[in-house]
Amino acid sequence: MEIVTQKDTNISAAPPKKSSSQWAIARKKFLKNKLALTSLIFLLFVAIISFLAPYITTADITRINIGEMSLEPSSKHWLGTDKAGRDVFTRLLYGGRISLLIGMSCTLFVIFLGTLIGSVAGYFGGTVDSLLMRFTDFILNFPFLVFVIVLNAILFGKVNGLWVLIGVISLLSWGGIARIVRSKILAEKENEYIIAAISIGCSPAKIIVKHLLPNVLSTIIVQATITFASMIVIESALSFLGFGVPQEIPSWGNMLDSAIEPDVLQFKLWIWMPPAILITITILSINFIGEGLKDAFNPKSRR
Repeated sequence: MEIVTQKDTNISAAPPKKSSSQWAIARKKFLKNKLALTSLIFLLFVAIISFLAPYITTADITRINIGEMSLEPSSKHWLGTDKAGRDVFTRLLYGGRISLLIGMSCTLFVIFLGTLIGSVAGYFGGTVDSLLMRFTDFILNFPFLVFVIVLNAILFGKVNGLWVLIGVISLLSWGGIARIVRSKILAEKENEYIIAAISIGCSPAKIIVKHLLPNVLSTIIVQATITFASMIVIESALSFLGFGVPQEIPSWGNMLDSAIEPDVLQFKLWIWMPPAILITITILSINFIGEGLKDAFNPKSRR
């Protein structure tokens, strides 16, 4: 008869200790990064109040009020009014919706296109890689501003200008992501588990989606945060120059358009300073989040 001692029972019943996954370690590192965490909270706060703008304020963002033009901040108008008598605070909230929507939409399109082209080029190599990378070089060297101006001139009034802007920015901005993803895929596909997957007959699509992309996902996430900040800057710059969001739709960029006039720039700071400050802080927050994610996914980091 086999005698099982209490000591043996305890040992056999004890569950094996699970090692922390890469994602769990990254999450712990990110939560310990106070600057990145604070930036994330701020960005979420801005996004929430922007998309809840109809419930926060009832002022009309398009109504021109000649009797209240360029009023200083007061209890009635917290951030004053612009040259058309429109409430700056209200336009700031609604402008945040448009700027963040454009930034997020462009980021999703850019990451999708860049990841798709970069992963296909990196996996197949050879002629496919050469053709896709030459096309990527063409996109990277394309005259971005000229193309945006021409398309706006051709399509203005014929289609939704907002989606034209999103499409043009996205189609001309994925090149850098494609190159980064390609380089990661080239390094990753030389590992033994990829060779084993190929040897047992896995399809290229399955290998890319199930084996390669999960191992470069951390890099893609970090690049997405950097791209998000860049898209907001691009939208703001184009709208400021008059080639971005149509003037009837408020955005942080076209709210800065008034700053072109010397009297507004010098004496009516409440008209252009709020969107300028919000753009700056938002972009800094996104960059701090990106740095926090980069640090969190870095295995050599000791944060």
